[in-house]
Amino acid sequence: MTQDQTPAKRWDPLVKITHWGVAAVVVCNALIVGEGSIAHIWAGYTLAGLLALRLLWGVIGTRPARFTSFPPSPSRALAHIRAIREGRHEEHGSHNPLGALMAYAIWACLGVIVASGIAMAGAPPAIYASTTPAQIISGEAEEGEHGGYREHGEDDEYGEGGEEDEGEEVLEEVHEIAVNLLYLLILLHIGGVAFETARSGKRTITAMLPGGK
Repeated sequence: MTQDQTPAKRWDPLVKITHWGVAAVVVCNALIVGEGSIAHIWAGYTLAGLLALRLLWGVIGTRPARFTSFPPSPSRALAHIRAIREGRHEEHGSHNPLGALMAYAIWACLGVIVASGIAMAGAPPAIYASTTPAQIISGEAEEGEHGGYREHGEDDEYGEGGEEDEGEEVLEEVHEIAVNLLYLLILLHIGGVAFETARSGKRTITAMLPGGK
């Protein structure tokens, strides 16, 4: 089958905004802000909003963006792998079957990260006027008992070994595992996009850029 080197635009602006918005938040949290910092927490709320918007758009959005256009199907993914091995090229109006599984896996992982993070942080925190920008970014201040933030080292309300601490530890472990899994999925996603671009000749990467096709 002859491949069209300039496929029609598939991704609408909202899909692109949520895609790159999530990417920016993940990179920011991984490389810039401190773990547990106020900025880290607010980035998590931003991530929750972007994820919710993309999931809503998967129900009411444009046809390529809707979940019905790329349902998760292991059997179709296996068939797609066979097509790759046989050198066959197939047209897909949205994600190919492997890309669809990756999209749902990333969304599920983001959901666990958001849920566990909000469970630990609670409602959007108030920031005391005394909190400096460095503390906001680095995490040198922690949430205080009245919605503000306290310096590291201040006594915990529940003390060591308490029931609250045990629950917090479980949430932290789930959060950390989900974050590490997300990094792995992102690497696989990037590798898959690069492979599909080289295999099919389509501009898969630029299709997600502003004005890209």
